[in-house]
Amino acid sequence: MISSLLDNIQSLITLSGSERDIVTSLFKEKTYKKGDFFLSEGQICKHVGFVQTGLMRYYINHDGEEKTYSFSQEDQYVCNYESFLPQSPSSKIIQALEDSQVFVISHSDLQLLYARVSQGERYGRIAIEAVFLQMLKDINSFYTESPQARYERFLKNHEDLQQRVSQYHIASFVGVKPQSLSRIRKRILSQC
Repeated sequence: MISSLLDNIQSLITLSGSERDIVTSLFKEKTYKKGDFFLSEGQICKHVGFVQTGLMRYYINHDGEEKTYSFSQEDQYVCNYESFLPQSPSSKIIQALEDSQVFVISHSDLQLLYARVSQGERYGRIAIEAVFLQMLKDINSFYTESPQARYERFLKNHEDLQQRVSQYHIASFVGVKPQSLSRIRKRILSQC
């Protein structure tokens, strides 16, 4: 139901009844099956999505190896803003890890939302600031934390995802091979 999207927006800004109708008319519901791509490498990201149900994985292909760098799950946004904002080809890939229901808005419709909703631009700014801060934390973590510390942070920040994401994808997110992740997990268990 679009009510979760409206609730999310209203946690950031105030919407009048007519503005709720505008938001409802601009976002379209789209279904992604497990394995479907929200965005393929080389495509221009044409939509921002709000995940109603399901799970998305962000990754890059580096010399034939997939490197996972983020996830979007229920009540989170999904987009490659690096491609979406300038409308340029993406070097990133976003794929559904589960069957997913996503409310999407196109680049041009988002501009309409900004123009027609009194606090629309504020909403966009606050939402993108949160994404930007999370990306900075993830990048900083990759360069300053050990793989074990990154795995422990993943468990703390994404406790519910460890049952939904394969060990292969978690290892990729942490920056290690699956065998190394197994050793890290054993080490953590032995410390408990």
